[in-house]
Amino acid sequence: MASKLLATKPLHVIMEEANESGEGSLRRALGPVNLITLGIGAIIGAGIFVLTGQAAATSAGPAIVLSFILSGIICAFAGLCYAEFASLIPIAGSAYTYGYATLGELFAWIIGWDLILEYAFGAATVASGWSGYCVSFLDDLGIHIPPRWIDTPGTQLVFYGGHWAELDSLRQTLATAGINPSTLPHAVASFNLVAFFAIAAATFILIVGIKESANFTSAVVILKVAIVLVFIAVAGMFVFHHLAVASTNWRPFIPANTGKFGEYGISGIARGAAVIFFAYIGFDAVSTAAQEAKNPQRDMPIGIIGSLVICTILYVLVSALITAVVPYTDLNVSAPVAVAIDATGVRWGSLLVKAGAVAGLGSVMLVMLLGQSRVFYSMSRDGLLPAWAGAIHHRFRTPWISSLVVGVAVAAFASLIPIGDLAVLVNIGTLLAFVIVCAGVWILRVRRPDLPRPFKTPLVPLVPILGILTSLAAMLSLPLKTWIRLLIWLVVGLLIYAFYGRKHSKVRNASQ
Repeated sequence: MASKLLATKPLHVIMEEANESGEGSLRRALGPVNLITLGIGAIIGAGIFVLTGQAAATSAGPAIVLSFILSGIICAFAGLCYAEFASLIPIAGSAYTYGYATLGELFAWIIGWDLILEYAFGAATVASGWSGYCVSFLDDLGIHIPPRWIDTPGTQLVFYGGHWAELDSLRQTLATAGINPSTLPHAVASFNLVAFFAIAAATFILIVGIKESANFTSAVVILKVAIVLVFIAVAGMFVFHHLAVASTNWRPFIPANTGKFGEYGISGIARGAAVIFFAYIGFDAVSTAAQEAKNPQRDMPIGIIGSLVICTILYVLVSALITAVVPYTDLNVSAPVAVAIDATGVRWGSLLVKAGAVAGLGSVMLVMLLGQSRVFYSMSRDGLLPAWAGAIHHRFRTPWISSLVVGVAVAAFASLIPIGDLAVLVNIGTLLAFVIVCAGVWILRVRRPDLPRPFKTPLVPLVPILGILTSLAAMLSLPLKTWIRLLIWLVVGLLIYAFYGRKHSKVRNASQ
């Protein structure tokens, strides 16, 4: 029984699927530039536009720069392992397929189910953040959406500073300003229509075609990277001409710990790294498009490592400049980059940054939805999910039913459910995927050292071991309730596997 649960999918079968062509297969249309922009499109989003300020204000202070470097190192270990797998097994499915080839079917199911946390719930989380920036941006343009349609049901909103915003997020700001919240106009949200339409638009683009999705993402990435570079230039010039301000805001660089784990000090840097880890989620989504890459053996490592390196550099620069321009204690807001550029005196900056956030978060949603539908596609091809999840549109050559079902579910989550705690849930799901991928590279090196590897992870087994240990350490720094939710989610997944996937598995049936 145990041997059947741990049955691996033969590599020659995976490679045959990867080399399929024709109407019923995915279209190979992506080059290295497309793959790098897919990765950047997924990575640069909520982390740089939202989480940077919050993590600095509550956990690390100016040392948020070190938190980004720490998170980047964790991702680098995993990224090197992803790159080896993506070049060796160039097929849709990412960590799910890698787990199936090395650790067995049960682990493959666990990681496939776990990836839903990363991609589907991650897209829903980002959609909520996108909604806030979009509404604020439209307000600045004189376009006002009724408050009942801009947030999840039951959310208390107040009108302050020319915008409708969540009351809970403004309490500290209002208290500092000496304003009684009861004196402000109030409203109660009924449905986040903005987030719903955002997911619907991303789903439509994904169904129309992978090349169209990649071209859209490339255009958006160019826009938002340009805006990030504008911020770096403007804030950098301000710091150059106001070194005394920067010196004051950076002192102390590592604030003293308050006596609680995660509130400043060394533990604050670690907690900050775990929180902003959400900012790096997405580089692994590049591997889900391996079956749609023109030359995956060469281009997949370029896409994964290239996007990770570029984004880490941008993150470190932005976090350093934000905390130099504005005291870290003032950054626990929904738009810290906009606050920082306002502090430079460049009035057009806030509008520009909001436009960049709208574009940036939009591309993150697109790539996360792409990753989720491709994981469903791979699981369906193996019989672990119903056949409809792997159906390919005869014209667009995309898994259209899978994309549609995922889009509807994610739109519902983003529009109806308050998902403030989902960011850490997405983090723990991603870190678990990293652990399995790193272990898989090590295991396959031992079992099949003869396989041709276009890209080889350096220093095996040291790099995979460091990837496993750092990912587990980051998981342990997350709250207990996040672990409980992960376990509940995995139990639900195992029940689905026991009553459907186990009986319909093509690998198990073939072995019998």
